[in-house]
Amino acid sequence: MTAPHQRHRRVLALPLGMAMATALAFLPNVTASAAESASATTTATTASADATSLSYVVNVRPGHGPSARVKKAIAEAGGTILTSYDQIGVIVVHSANPDFGLIIRKVPGVQSAGNTRNAPLPAQSTTDVGTPKALTADELTDVQAAGGQDPLEPLQWDLAAIKADKAHEVALGSPKVTVGVIDTGVDDTHPDIAPNFDRKASVNCVSGKPDTTDGAWRPTAAESPHGTHVAGEIAAAKNGVGMTGVAPGVKVAGIKVATTAGYFYTEAVVCGFVWAAEHGVDVTNNSYYTDPWYFNCTDDPNQKALVDAVTRASRYAENKGTVNVAAAGNENYDLNADEITDPVSPNDGTPSDRVIDPSECFDIPTQLPGVVTVAATGAKGLKSSFSNYGLGVIDVAAPGGDATAYQTPAPPATSGLILGTLPGGKWGYMAGTSMASPHVAAVAALIKSTHPHASAALVKALLYAEADATPCTDPYDINGDGKVDAVCEGSKNRNGFYGWGTVDALDAVTK
Repeated sequence: MTAPHQRHRRVLALPLGMAMATALAFLPNVTASAAESASATTTATTASADATSLSYVVNVRPGHGPSARVKKAIAEAGGTILTSYDQIGVIVVHSANPDFGLIIRKVPGVQSAGNTRNAPLPAQSTTDVGTPKALTADELTDVQAAGGQDPLEPLQWDLAAIKADKAHEVALGSPKVTVGVIDTGVDDTHPDIAPNFDRKASVNCVSGKPDTTDGAWRPTAAESPHGTHVAGEIAAAKNGVGMTGVAPGVKVAGIKVATTAGYFYTEAVVCGFVWAAEHGVDVTNNSYYTDPWYFNCTDDPNQKALVDAVTRASRYAENKGTVNVAAAGNENYDLNADEITDPVSPNDGTPSDRVIDPSECFDIPTQLPGVVTVAATGAKGLKSSFSNYGLGVIDVAAPGGDATAYQTPAPPATSGLILGTLPGGKWGYMAGTSMASPHVAAVAALIKSTHPHASAALVKALLYAEADATPCTDPYDINGDGKVDAVCEGSKNRNGFYGWGTVDALDAVTK
């Protein structure tokens, strides 16, 4: 994200002319929709009481509930416990006391604590500016599929790029494997998603506390279609309808963590990882960064608490056997640089240009230990123009799309972007490392299908070992203007653009 108003960083902010057709932008703190305003009127007392409340995470020793001393201190500091994840020692608290964090950090037994947001509770609503480019009726009927292909598969150049088309001739993935889409919600009524949807592993975690109400994991009409697009890339069924996912035989679950305004707050992300860990989710896809800080600096007590909480949750999931996959981001940043200027944080408050050291200030969950970090490639197999990179940070690469003018696919595909499912039974194009990460999550699911007893560590090891080594692009001049756009460091077998290489779906089902 390069401007404060863009909420959903993992969706590519494309050049003018493409942005309105393919990317999502969000404007925080605008008036809520009429329907939500009407609802808010009926709960005016509650809304007024919460108007100045913030959400906090209070981190204590894992394995035990909050002690009587900590509970008393939280109450005396004006806090109310929403929920407590005792297994990882993370307590979610609401408080209107502006000094709550400062007070509670001094309490014996509290290891770290900080506010997860700057915007008051409840979160503001917003409207989307621009939508993904949905396929028209003519585009749907113009595609000529070959025998054995789903109708829209000829438009999916990304499948062949990772040999998923060849993999499908061998195996489609096991229905005993589930990928959790930790995102904006998944429309499980979509005809390409419904056959593979895992209802029992789906949930709404937006408040920081699981909501298992039927359909709570779905996006509303006012919310981003991002999670639905991701879900289709992973597991759209090979059923003679629409498109084909990379792993069309596995299950997919919706774990909704984004507010209506598009914010992914710490308490929701923690809830999502813990839910995945305890509900049989084998792989999670994380195409977002945890708001409101693009990079969380551990020398700041508030930001340190957020890093602690999400680290605990992601590690807990991995220890339970879950492979966590995350998008690297869309700013063409070198995440291994000595310093980066972050102009967007906090994105729900007043951002300012701040110079950070990415070895001490972390994009979470992307830069957390154990998380598979994914860079994006385009139709020519080169690093996407927008994709973040960095030697020792990027683990693998996968198709995330790029401007068609930069990387044009071979016919019959016509767009350099990535085709996916959209709510309401539609299909459309998007681009970003958001689209690369689900390709990797799906390949990890294929590996888990092939090796059902493999630990998370073994699945990751196979993912890296089976990736196709991709040498540095040098010089990297993606737009052909004679200027180097990024510098790749490292060897053919591991470098800053492609990590261990481009993931290989065929190897995932045959080795």
